[in-house]
Amino acid sequence: MRTEYPSTPHLPWSPGLQKDDRQIASLHDLVGREIVVTEKLDGENTTLYRGDLHARSPDTRPHPSRTWVKALRGRLRRELPEGWRLCGENVYAEHSLHYDDLEGHFELFSVWNERNVGLSWDEVRTWAEYLGWPTPYELYWGSWNEAVLRAIRVDTGRMEGYVVRGAGEVPYADFSTRVAKWVRPDHVQTERRWLTRPVVPHGLKGEERR
Repeated sequence: MRTEYPSTPHLPWSPGLQKDDRQIASLHDLVGREIVVTEKLDGENTTLYRGDLHARSPDTRPHPSRTWVKALRGRLRRELPEGWRLCGENVYAEHSLHYDDLEGHFELFSVWNERNVGLSWDEVRTWAEYLGWPTPYELYWGSWNEAVLRAIRVDTGRMEGYVVRGAGEVPYADFSTRVAKWVRPDHVQTERRWLTRPVVPHGLKGEERR
């Protein structure tokens, strides 16, 4: 059964908040917790199952980046327990930003077990290491500190923004109060038409630039 990745609410100070977006109702569930803040790249949120996959986008037209990630899932399905799913950013193809130095074309940021509980960040990193995949770059890991988060410098030429999550387990029902994002201004307007443009694959570290 498919389970859609939850919509991530915006932090109160996120400049990319649009009229149809949600802002986190309260920071209460994050205050006092150990949190992880990770870089949010410009890609496509994709969920992988043992025998299936899907993106969050309602536009399901064929695209080389989706063909690539389908092949990636095909290589790992035997290693993924039944009822589990892996969620990450498919950064194979350029959307509105271009990268020349990625660690990989799929960044794992969430692992869900058969009880629909998101594993701790430590466990996500363990899965990523086992699979040989990167996780998003960590901007901060420690106790909740709003001043530190507000002071994070976002390179809008590289980052879509950043994501804040509790470092421990995140039950699906609690996602909207334990995970939030900061998104750069006008991101939605600049990224809408990537599916119709010529495909430009991102570069990986160690690759010779053309």
